[in-house]
Amino acid sequence: MATYFLFGKYSHDSIKRISARRTDKAIELIKKYGGELLSGYALIGEIDFALIVDLPDAEQAMKTSAALSKMLEVSFTTAPAFTFEEFDRIMADI
Repeated sequence: MATYFLFGKYSHDSIKRISARRTDKAIELIKKYGGELLSGYALIGEIDFALIVDLPDAEQAMKTSAALSKMLEVSFTTAPAFTFEEFDRIMADI
């Protein structure tokens, strides 16, 4: 599993449909693509919310991001994340 940050920005129409049920559907969709929602945050500013998700690989991350965008009418920026330990190991021989 790999960790991804999904940064979401609501459209004008998607704001009208915010609900706990919709959040539950998004979590179900993440699970459909083999993922697990680790945490989610509502934000104030240019980005409206952030999800931290474990997914099997980049292909599933792309599918999950696109499927969530389609279902929620929200635009996402999706980025892989590395723990400091992983980062240090990757950068050790540079």
